[in-house]
Amino acid sequence: MEWKDLPCGKWTESNVSSWLTFIGIKEMYIQKLYEEEVTGPVLLGLQEKYLRDTIKMKGGQIQHLLLKREELLKPLQKKLKAVSCADIDSMGVGSSSECMRESKEKVQISNEKNESEPISKTNEVEPNSSSVSLALGDFRNFGDPGTDFRYVRNTVLPPETGIEDMIVPCHEYKSLETAHKLEPLKLKIKVAREVLRFACACMNMRSNGTIHFGVMDKVRGTHKHGEIIGIPIENQDDFVDALDYIEKCFDGSDQQSDARKCIRNPIFIEVIDNGANEARKVNWIIEYDVVPKASIVKNKLYSVGIPNFSEKDKKVKSEEKVSYYRVGANTPTILRKNLISFIQDLIKKDQQREEAEAFANQPAESREDLGRKLSILLTCGNKYIDNSLSFVIVTNKFNEEHLKTIKFLVHLNIFCVFDFDPDSKTSGLCGQYREHQAANLHFLHDYASKPGLSSTDFKTSLQLSEITSWIFCNGRNDYHGGEEPCDEKSWIKKRKKLLKRAVSVICNEILPPRSFVVIFLLMSQIEQPLVDTFHEFYSEMNGHDHLAIISESKDNYKKWSSLAQTSSDLESLKEISVVGMPMSHVDATIQTMQLSNKQLTRRLPVCNKGLCFLKTTDESTMYSLEIVSADQCDETNLELMEDEQVDNVEKYFYQGGKISWTHLWLAERAKCEHVIQRDAYKETTEILEGIVQVDTTKRSIQSITICHQAGSGGSTVAHQILWNWRTKLRCAVVKQSHPIPNVCRHSVLLREHEERDPMRRLPVLLLLDDCNAEYIDELRQELGNAVATMKINASVLCFILLICRRCHNPEKMSRNAQTVVVTHKLSKKENVLFAKKRSEMKSMPIESILAFVLMCEGFQKSYIEGFVKNLLKDIDQSSLTTRLIRFVALLNCHVENSYISVSHCEASLGLGIQRDRLSYCRFVESLSEQARLVFIQLRESTTNLSSIKIHPLVASEILEQLSAIHPQSSIAKDLLCDKVLMDHRFGRDDFLKFIRNLLTRRNRNNTGDSKDNLFSPLIKHICEEKPDGLQKATELLKTAYTCLGDDAFIAQQLARLLYTNNRFPEAQWWAEEAKRHLPRDSFILDTEGQVYKKWFYALHDGLGTAEKMPEEVCEVIGTALKGIAAFRASEICLKSGTASLNSSCYCGEIDVGCRLLRFISSVNAFSGKYGKHELMRYLLTDYIPEAVKKPWMKFHSQLKGLQRSIYNALECISEDLSYFHTDIIEDEEVCDTKEPEQISNPRKWLTRKSAVYASFFSDVLPHVDSPGSDSDDFGMITPLNRQMKIYQLGGGTLTSILSLLSDHNTERSGGKLEKIVAMYQNPKSNNLEQTELINFLCTQVALACTLPGSSKLMSLIELQNLSMRLVRERCKFATAYFLLSILFWPEDNESSPAKHEEVLMSAIKDLQHLFWQKSKAKKSRTITHFFLGKAMGHNRIIHKSAIEKHIAGNLTERRLKWRGGEVWNTPKVVQMLKRVKGWTENEHLFVQGTSKGSKIRVIPLNSASLPNANENVTFFLGFSFQGVMAFDIKV
Repeated sequence: MEWKDLPCGKWTESNVSSWLTFIGIKEMYIQKLYEEEVTGPVLLGLQEKYLRDTIKMKGGQIQHLLLKREELLKPLQKKLKAVSCADIDSMGVGSSSECMRESKEKVQISNEKNESEPISKTNEVEPNSSSVSLALGDFRNFGDPGTDFRYVRNTVLPPETGIEDMIVPCHEYKSLETAHKLEPLKLKIKVAREVLRFACACMNMRSNGTIHFGVMDKVRGTHKHGEIIGIPIENQDDFVDALDYIEKCFDGSDQQSDARKCIRNPIFIEVIDNGANEARKVNWIIEYDVVPKASIVKNKLYSVGIPNFSEKDKKVKSEEKVSYYRVGANTPTILRKNLISFIQDLIKKDQQREEAEAFANQPAESREDLGRKLSILLTCGNKYIDNSLSFVIVTNKFNEEHLKTIKFLVHLNIFCVFDFDPDSKTSGLCGQYREHQAANLHFLHDYASKPGLSSTDFKTSLQLSEITSWIFCNGRNDYHGGEEPCDEKSWIKKRKKLLKRAVSVICNEILPPRSFVVIFLLMSQIEQPLVDTFHEFYSEMNGHDHLAIISESKDNYKKWSSLAQTSSDLESLKEISVVGMPMSHVDATIQTMQLSNKQLTRRLPVCNKGLCFLKTTDESTMYSLEIVSADQCDETNLELMEDEQVDNVEKYFYQGGKISWTHLWLAERAKCEHVIQRDAYKETTEILEGIVQVDTTKRSIQSITICHQAGSGGSTVAHQILWNWRTKLRCAVVKQSHPIPNVCRHSVLLREHEERDPMRRLPVLLLLDDCNAEYIDELRQELGNAVATMKINASVLCFILLICRRCHNPEKMSRNAQTVVVTHKLSKKENVLFAKKRSEMKSMPIESILAFVLMCEGFQKSYIEGFVKNLLKDIDQSSLTTRLIRFVALLNCHVENSYISVSHCEASLGLGIQRDRLSYCRFVESLSEQARLVFIQLRESTTNLSSIKIHPLVASEILEQLSAIHPQSSIAKDLLCDKVLMDHRFGRDDFLKFIRNLLTRRNRNNTGDSKDNLFSPLIKHICEEKPDGLQKATELLKTAYTCLGDDAFIAQQLARLLYTNNRFPEAQWWAEEAKRHLPRDSFILDTEGQVYKKWFYALHDGLGTAEKMPEEVCEVIGTALKGIAAFRASEICLKSGTASLNSSCYCGEIDVGCRLLRFISSVNAFSGKYGKHELMRYLLTDYIPEAVKKPWMKFHSQLKGLQRSIYNALECISEDLSYFHTDIIEDEEVCDTKEPEQISNPRKWLTRKSAVYASFFSDVLPHVDSPGSDSDDFGMITPLNRQMKIYQLGGGTLTSILSLLSDHNTERSGGKLEKIVAMYQNPKSNNLEQTELINFLCTQVALACTLPGSSKLMSLIELQNLSMRLVRERCKFATAYFLLSILFWPEDNESSPAKHEEVLMSAIKDLQHLFWQKSKAKKSRTITHFFLGKAMGHNRIIHKSAIEKHIAGNLTERRLKWRGGEVWNTPKVVQMLKRVKGWTENEHLFVQGTSKGSKIRVIPLNSASLPNANENVTFFLGFSFQGVMAFDIKV
């Protein structure tokens, strides 16, 4: 809550800061007081010395603060209205002394003996009570039975009153605070005394009146005069029976009869307390109305002898009968000397009474303008209702007649509905609404918090941004899941907490302030849960702004208001309520305010050049797309839209916001100025026309890429394309927050809608604005699967992806003919257009068209410099607004698409959360002139979250010019330490994401950034700051680590920054800190390995080239082995399936291992003539040289396993590269630790590292335990020596072997393969290890592809027989299964042994199982290495590189041809490959096995390409690590 809504003693630090800002204290002092945790109670005791010495506040500021605090604490003196003696004298009542005596009579009566309420003199006045503010209450309507009325405990009624106009009742209070405990007889007497005396006075004054019991009649203790406290009632009959004293106390039967007629029976009104314990005993207010009608009391003076209980006699006695009257709020007796004049005045009083009654009986006409009131409540003061506001509806059961009047609801932008009707879906509002609009049905528990789920993910999971959420608050009768309706008491126990949570989530986490209105529709009998919902919204929204109540029934509203007044007084409730207006009138009135009456059917183009209808319910099922219909925006009511609103639409765009469909619609109708079309628009249109009309590539999925610099208008070009093609194609914008399968499914639905012929349907033009490459690639693949599912010819155009991509260097990213570049630089033609447009907009202030002005200037550096220099001239650097400018500039300079929400800004400026209707205006007014000039206001389309940003180039220049006094390191630190911003709840997920990106997201050249960086641009910039840039960056990341809640990834960044700058002990500490938080994260464990790797390199390089003793290198070796251990820990996480695939750890182990081997070989113990031999014995046998035995005691076991660990790491990388394509951009964490070659050409890197590894072990002598010399005689080499020679030649892994096939010089690659084959002396013997045998078989297959006539080739039968050893030994390597699937694939017209078929089936099954485990951690596309050709034997195996030779185009175009299936239409490819016959069965694909009745399952590349029915098919066959694959399936 805001400071204004809380007593000072309850203020938090933030409330104190807001108040200090409000009174004008300087920001530097406010920040210090915040850091010193000055809360409200602390503020009350602040002394001048503390402010001067601790806060360092100047004298003027101190005096100002203390003065304002004094004003804040001044008690508000309550003004009591008293009747002066002069007033009484003027009535001829008597002397002033008598007046004073009689005016105190009421108090004297109340002090009588046992019946009195004991009041100590010390409690009669409570000095501090006036400083406690209580809510004001209101009376029950006079004469009303009070059935649906309630009083609220601790509210204050207006002061007791005297006579006004005889019809308006006078009021008198009696607390009975102690008297209610009296025994029944005494209680009756007490009540009778007060009622009869008050009634007698009212009858004599001819005035209506009400006496209230349970209301404080004086200030006492902590209670105020008029405060409602209520009293418990044991027996209501006691208060009814008190009237039986009428006959005993009034004079004569006539007066007794009149008194009975005038004094109404008591009304018992419940006192409610919103914060009370439900177990608390109910208190009541008891009220007696007195109605002295003229026909009863005319010409009569009444006297009464009030009853009194005699303690002495234990009897009830009546006092002397006297007459009473009202003087102000008092009830004195009429003195004898004034009795005659009073009686004479009765004639006048009777006449006045008769006139008053006559006037009161005339029907009163309500003059309240309910239509205007409704407009104010629902438009928040605007002229119309538009989509900038969301609505929350709270309602109960609708009757059948009212269901005919809900058209206005259909057109409202409803976020959610709280529905208390359990039958709403079947026979109520929900069912009726869903006939026109989509709604997701939820229960209250669906809004319960889910651990670990951010508010963004929560919204996505319930589709809250797309479809109305219909919340059944009291169960559903038609639901079979156990959500039964319950009564009020059960609801309070079971569901009230869930309601509180749901309202809190909506108000505090999903919908920002001012963006929504809550409408309560009171359609049937009111129950407590509906009122509880009002209490919750009132509390969460800090008052009744943006709340509205609509009730056709006055009785329903009456009960509602009496229960709801615990949150808001009746007068305030009346201000937000529209009561008595028929729902049909409400419906018609609201529709006239709606700027856009949502079309229940929109129109889409169809292939025959006509149009079809798209129902809103159908559109809602495609919620992942923003569909642009042929009649987009035609529902807009131009009559409601004033020139100011049109201007605002234009200003929003020219200030830097995204162009809207409304803007383009208005421009099309000449209601606003035209929007300039840049040259890129024409280029894009020409490409699009070429694709649609004369496409020569004949692909089902096409794409056009618009590469643009930030702020250059690339997104505008894309939107203009969609707008102008909406009548020719089905157009939509992809909402990237939705999963790709949903986007694909909805795109297919959009294409199929109302179109019958699948071959002639219009293509769908999909806009993907600022998508990453992986998202686009996956969507293209998913759409390709969908096209195959629809059995559409691959040459039929189905989808066109319009990709709008922001990058620093668009020209560099332009890779093919279907890429359009948009830069800041304007062409000559564009310069003319922009100059003309600028002259037309001269009258508009620069702050409203800043982005356009910068565009006109071509974003020239000199212009921006001058603009920012003028901006910062004379700016108040200490103000909160300037501080906010610095924060926004920092984010917008370094983080793409970043912004700060307006609610964050309000909190930062100390404005609190502004919820009233003029709050945004107040926010703008609070900004400095400079802030208004540079801030660009944005509005998020799905949540209407208002935010601000600064153009990135302007932001960069602001930071540059402020660098002397505010370096970016200090700005970033101030931002992180601003608890108000960091803890602010609205838009928190996005804000913290921007903060993390600011610190961790690095630029990458291959995604269009200006250059590669090891760290985020901010960290890189701070490292370059002088002096101590590195230390500043380190301190900043340490601050971020703390402020972001000990964030493990910030600790990881710290470790990276420190080891990059050779501060290894600190880097080690932070790497371990990151590991402590995420001990199973592969990337963090890899970072720990990188710390030791870099440390090892530094220690190694520091030792120089001099000969080293074993004792001198222990630290170096130990560091290297720690790095290898960390990399292995990361590998274990990968193998356990707890992390995504990260090959960096294997690369790190290989790098450290190879360098460690070279380092060890330089130690003097291994540097002599036989040093290499000695080292090999040490590493490969149990032998330990004496020179290293003791110094390296800790390392022996690890060093002896080094050769095998490097070998295993090389095998793992090779296997990974054998599974997947490497053309998709890897995760940033992986790229950060890899060499450039590892990323750009991993196969080449693997081959190079294999050669380095092999060269070290390739000279192992035949007998490592005896001296000798190297020999080139193959017969003399050891198995390890041979293995290393093979590695050097490129035959050590499948990946390196297949890499040789990519060499266009077949003689060269074939020669290498023949050398590798020659290294295997006797492959048919059992001397080869399994891996060696696998590599030999791979080499044979590769050689068959390269040199089919080579003398080194074995026959296919020989290879099959040789590979059977792998089957017998139950080899578990995926490469073995892959080779078996190739070698044992049956040939046509040749029978094969049953054993061969069994081997084939088993290999395929095992391949699929291993692939499933592998693919869980990686989403890359599987690579197919070989295809089945038409030849026989060896020659039937075709490597992919042989097909690539026949595919024209650059790399990007070739990839598109593979993905689009154009490869299979290439004549030379068709001539080369064999079409295999098969059939489909139960959605699976099979080919005939070699034995009768057997069948082999084949996996289609796209499962969707299989025909739905059981059909005979043909296809091309490929071999991959996923299994045997089918391509280009045809029926």
